[in-house]
Amino acid sequence: MSTDTPREREHALVVAAQRGEAEAFAELVRLHQRRAYAVARAIVLTHEDAEDATQEGFLHAYRALDRFLPDQAFGAWLHRIVANAALDITRRKKVRDADALADTIASPFRDPGEADELRRRLRHALTTLGERQRAVIVLHDIEGFKHSEIGRMLGIPEGTARSDLHHARARLRQELGSVRSHL
Repeated sequence: MSTDTPREREHALVVAAQRGEAEAFAELVRLHQRRAYAVARAIVLTHEDAEDATQEGFLHAYRALDRFLPDQAFGAWLHRIVANAALDITRRKKVRDADALADTIASPFRDPGEADELRRRLRHALTTLGERQRAVIVLHDIEGFKHSEIGRMLGIPEGTARSDLHHARARLRQELGSVRSHL
Protein backbone atom coordinates (compact mmCIF):
# COMPACT_ATOMS: atom_id res chain seq x y z
CA MET A 1 0.00 0.00 0.00
CA SER A 2 1.39 3.37 -1.01
CA THR A 3 1.72 6.15 1.55
CA ASP A 4 2.09 8.84 -1.09
CA THR A 5 -0.11 11.87 -0.68
CA PRO A 6 -2.25 12.86 -3.68
CA ARG A 7 0.20 15.73 -4.32
CA GLU A 8 3.18 13.35 -4.29
CA ARG A 9 1.37 10.95 -6.61
CA GLU A 10 0.51 13.80 -8.97
CA HIS A 11 4.15 14.98 -8.90
CA ALA A 12 5.36 11.48 -9.79
CA LEU A 13 2.85 11.27 -12.65
CA VAL A 14 3.95 14.66 -14.00
CA VAL A 15 7.63 13.65 -13.92
CA ALA A 16 6.80 10.35 -15.63
CA ALA A 17 4.69 12.11 -18.26
CA GLN A 18 7.54 14.55 -18.90
CA ARG A 19 9.79 11.52 -19.54
CA GLY A 20 7.35 10.47 -22.25
CA GLU A 21 5.26 7.88 -20.40
CA ALA A 22 1.89 8.18 -22.10
CA GLU A 23 0.05 6.22 -19.39
CA ALA A 24 1.21 8.75 -16.78
CA PHE A 25 -0.33 11.62 -18.75
CA ALA A 26 -3.48 9.55 -19.29
CA GLU A 27 -3.74 9.16 -15.51
CA LEU A 28 -3.33 12.94 -15.06
CA VAL A 29 -6.21 13.39 -17.51
CA ARG A 30 -8.36 10.96 -15.52
CA LEU A 31 -7.53 12.77 -12.27
CA HIS A 32 -8.38 16.23 -13.60
CA GLN A 33 -10.97 15.81 -16.35
CA ARG A 34 -14.06 16.51 -14.22
CA ARG A 35 -12.69 19.73 -12.74
CA ALA A 36 -11.26 20.80 -16.09
CA TYR A 37 -14.66 20.28 -17.70
CA ALA A 38 -16.31 22.28 -14.88
CA VAL A 39 -13.88 25.16 -15.46
CA ALA A 40 -14.61 25.16 -19.20
CA ARG A 41 -18.37 24.85 -18.70
CA ALA A 42 -18.34 27.83 -16.35
CA ILE A 43 -16.98 29.95 -19.15
CA VAL A 44 -18.65 28.64 -22.30
CA LEU A 45 -22.03 27.51 -20.90
CA THR A 46 -22.65 24.73 -23.45
CA HIS A 47 -21.74 21.08 -23.04
CA GLU A 48 -20.25 20.78 -26.53
CA ASP A 49 -18.05 23.85 -26.18
CA ALA A 50 -16.95 22.75 -22.71
CA GLU A 51 -15.92 19.37 -24.10
CA ASP A 52 -14.02 21.08 -26.92
CA ALA A 53 -12.28 23.46 -24.52
CA THR A 54 -11.36 20.63 -22.17
CA GLN A 55 -9.93 18.59 -25.03
CA GLU A 56 -8.02 21.60 -26.40
CA GLY A 57 -6.75 22.36 -22.91
CA PHE A 58 -5.43 18.84 -22.34
CA LEU A 59 -3.83 18.80 -25.79
CA HIS A 60 -2.13 22.14 -25.14
CA ALA A 61 -1.00 20.95 -21.69
CA TYR A 62 0.46 17.80 -23.23
CA ARG A 63 2.38 19.84 -25.80
CA ALA A 64 3.62 22.28 -23.12
CA LEU A 65 4.41 19.62 -20.51
CA ASP A 66 8.16 20.08 -20.95
CA ARG A 67 7.79 23.71 -19.79
CA PHE A 68 5.80 22.79 -16.66
CA LEU A 69 7.75 22.91 -13.40
CA PRO A 70 6.82 19.70 -11.51
CA ASP A 71 6.95 21.38 -8.09
CA GLN A 72 3.97 23.60 -9.04
CA ALA A 73 0.36 22.47 -8.70
CA PHE A 74 -0.47 20.68 -11.93
CA GLY A 75 -4.23 21.21 -11.48
CA ALA A 76 -3.95 24.98 -11.24
CA TRP A 77 -1.67 25.09 -14.30
CA LEU A 78 -4.01 22.83 -16.27
CA HIS A 79 -7.16 24.72 -15.24
CA ARG A 80 -5.64 27.97 -16.42
CA ILE A 81 -4.89 26.40 -19.80
CA VAL A 82 -8.45 25.04 -20.01
CA ALA A 83 -9.89 28.42 -18.99
CA ASN A 84 -7.89 30.10 -21.74
CA ALA A 85 -9.08 27.50 -24.27
CA ALA A 86 -12.67 28.14 -23.19
CA LEU A 87 -12.22 31.90 -23.48
CA ASP A 88 -10.77 31.39 -26.98
CA ILE A 89 -13.82 29.34 -27.99
CA THR A 90 -16.10 32.04 -26.59
CA ARG A 91 -14.28 34.73 -28.55
CA ARG A 92 -14.43 32.70 -31.77
CA LYS A 93 -18.17 32.14 -31.30
CA LYS A 94 -18.77 35.84 -30.70
CA VAL A 95 -17.18 36.58 -34.03
CA ARG A 96 -19.49 34.04 -35.73
CA ASP A 97 -22.67 34.80 -33.85
CA ALA A 98 -22.86 37.54 -31.26
CA ASP A 99 -26.34 36.50 -30.17
CA ALA A 100 -25.63 32.79 -29.59
CA LEU A 101 -27.00 31.61 -26.27
CA ALA A 102 -26.86 28.26 -24.53
CA ASP A 103 -30.05 26.23 -24.54
CA THR A 104 -29.15 24.44 -21.36
CA ILE A 105 -28.29 26.26 -18.19
CA ALA A 106 -28.83 24.46 -14.94
CA SER A 107 -31.38 26.21 -12.78
CA PRO A 108 -31.11 26.13 -9.00
CA PHE A 109 -34.91 26.38 -8.77
CA ARG A 110 -36.97 23.20 -8.56
CA ASP A 111 -40.59 24.18 -9.26
CA PRO A 112 -41.36 22.63 -12.67
CA GLY A 113 -44.03 25.23 -13.41
CA GLU A 114 -41.48 28.02 -13.09
CA ALA A 115 -38.51 26.27 -14.65
CA ASP A 116 -38.85 27.49 -18.25
CA GLU A 117 -39.37 31.12 -17.32
CA LEU A 118 -36.58 31.04 -14.75
CA ARG A 119 -34.16 29.44 -17.23
CA ARG A 120 -35.03 32.09 -19.81
CA ARG A 121 -34.45 34.89 -17.31
CA LEU A 122 -31.25 33.33 -15.98
CA ARG A 123 -29.90 32.89 -19.52
CA HIS A 124 -30.69 36.53 -20.21
CA ALA A 125 -29.14 37.68 -16.91
CA LEU A 126 -25.95 35.71 -17.59
CA THR A 127 -25.64 37.35 -21.02
CA THR A 128 -25.51 40.75 -19.32
CA LEU A 129 -22.26 39.72 -17.64
CA GLY A 130 -18.90 39.91 -19.33
CA GLU A 131 -17.07 36.64 -20.05
CA ARG A 132 -14.78 37.02 -17.07
CA GLN A 133 -17.55 37.96 -14.62
CA ARG A 134 -19.67 35.03 -15.81
CA ALA A 135 -16.69 32.70 -15.40
CA VAL A 136 -15.88 34.02 -11.93
CA ILE A 137 -19.42 33.72 -10.58
CA VAL A 138 -19.91 30.19 -11.90
CA LEU A 139 -16.46 29.03 -10.79
CA HIS A 140 -16.97 30.46 -7.30
CA ASP A 141 -20.67 30.04 -6.55
CA ILE A 142 -21.36 26.82 -8.42
CA GLU A 143 -18.03 25.02 -8.68
CA GLY A 144 -16.72 26.14 -5.29
CA PHE A 145 -13.30 27.42 -6.33
CA LYS A 146 -11.57 29.93 -4.05
CA HIS A 147 -10.79 33.46 -5.22
CA SER A 148 -7.07 32.68 -5.41
CA GLU A 149 -7.72 29.55 -7.53
CA ILE A 150 -9.98 31.50 -9.88
CA GLY A 151 -7.34 34.20 -10.18
CA ARG A 152 -4.72 31.63 -11.18
CA MET A 153 -7.08 29.92 -13.64
CA LEU A 154 -8.06 33.13 -15.39
CA GLY A 155 -4.69 34.85 -15.06
CA ILE A 156 -6.02 37.72 -12.94
CA PRO A 157 -5.12 38.95 -9.44
CA GLU A 158 -7.12 37.48 -6.57
CA GLY A 159 -8.52 40.92 -5.78
CA THR A 160 -9.82 41.23 -9.33
CA ALA A 161 -11.56 37.87 -8.97
CA ARG A 162 -13.20 39.14 -5.75
CA SER A 163 -14.24 42.38 -7.43
CA ASP A 164 -15.60 40.58 -10.51
CA LEU A 165 -17.62 38.28 -8.25
CA HIS A 166 -19.07 41.22 -6.34
CA HIS A 167 -20.03 43.06 -9.54
CA ALA A 168 -21.41 39.90 -11.18
CA ARG A 169 -23.62 39.17 -8.18
CA ALA A 170 -24.86 42.75 -8.09
CA ARG A 171 -25.68 42.61 -11.81
CA LEU A 172 -27.53 39.30 -11.44
CA ARG A 173 -29.46 40.66 -8.43
CA GLN A 174 -30.47 43.65 -10.55
CA GLU A 175 -31.48 41.46 -13.50
CA LEU A 176 -33.25 38.79 -11.45
CA GLY A 177 -34.62 40.95 -8.65
CA SER A 178 -38.21 40.77 -9.78
CA VAL A 179 -38.27 37.12 -10.88
CA ARG A 180 -40.26 35.73 -7.94
CA SER A 181 -42.78 38.55 -7.96
CA HIS A 182 -43.52 38.03 -11.68
CA LEU A 183 -44.04 34.27 -11.49
